[in-house]
Amino acid sequence: MLLSQRGELSGLPHGLTAAVPVMALSQSLTRQGFDQKGIPVIDPQAALIYIMVMVSAADSDMADAELQVIGDIVNHLPIFADYDKKRLTQDLRACAAMLGRDAGLEEALKSVKAAIPPKLRETAYAIACDVAAAGGEISQETLRLLELLRHRLGLDRLVAAAVERSARARFSRA
Repeated sequence: MLLSQRGELSGLPHGLTAAVPVMALSQSLTRQGFDQKGIPVIDPQAALIYIMVMVSAADSDMADAELQVIGDIVNHLPIFADYDKKRLTQDLRACAAMLGRDAGLEEALKSVKAAIPPKLRETAYAIACDVAAAGGEISQETLRLLELLRHRLGLDRLVAAAVERSARARFSRA
């Protein structure tokens, strides 16, 4: 479970936790706004955070290794250079809240697709694959989510296969 009954995000390592009240979730979604179809509008960096949360939570278990990779990605990739790291917990919680609603996955996928420009779609899929590979054995639920992401982002099957293979190579163990 991503959100506890008290509205706390569970399973985050020490470096990713912060006391953000549940009311901040609704304020975050209100601040970000909604499109004409009622889908929350998020920026590209938040969309990448949402993707990482969806992949990590796909098998109902956010492994420490996956959460560590999320932190590493946010701290080191150029796409997050201008991202306010103080927003990380808030964006994680907003995604968890969205996923907890009826049709939350569909809503999150639509928000992500709308937020990520075509030039960042391969990057988004690569980040998703890195988070999936970091957890070790990839569950069927995670594989299905990656397939949904690939289709939603409109990625070519061969490009996706190359991205997946490179993630496996980076995270393989001896």
